[in-house]
Amino acid sequence: MADEVIVDVTKQVYGIEEIMQFIPHRYPFLLVDRIVELDPGKRAVGYKNLTMNEQFYQGHFPNKPIMPGVLQLEAMAQVGAVLFLSVPENKGKLAVFMSIDAVKFRKQIVPGDRFDMVVDVISVRSRTGKMSTKGYVAGKLAVEAEMMFAVIDR
Repeated sequence: MADEVIVDVTKQVYGIEEIMQFIPHRYPFLLVDRIVELDPGKRAVGYKNLTMNEQFYQGHFPNKPIMPGVLQLEAMAQVGAVLFLSVPENKGKLAVFMSIDAVKFRKQIVPGDRFDMVVDVISVRSRTGKMSTKGYVAGKLAVEAEMMFAVIDR
């Protein structure tokens, strides 16, 4: 079904140390814990375990913690960045946002959730690309968007 997914968290393609070799993000802005599936240039699956200790829950919102939508999009983009930067010709480069379209928030993401993220490449041109991103909680679609990016020199 299009709005459900099962992520096998027993797999590990890249752990946190390897992820940090691809993208420059660090605490508190590193929003992916593990990549569990990778087909370079085509598809990546990763996840973020969320706890009440996340800094953003302190103010969003007191007494009703919800992961901000912009951070949901950023987390999916970070999985996409690992996907595109895992292609040998992009090694050592940066992936940066160009646009985000067709965003739909369907479910709140709260402390205790595992945010599973699936990124599929739609198209690639020279130094730009477009990807379909979907985020799931407990197998149910929570957020989706199409994103465009550019690969640039560091």
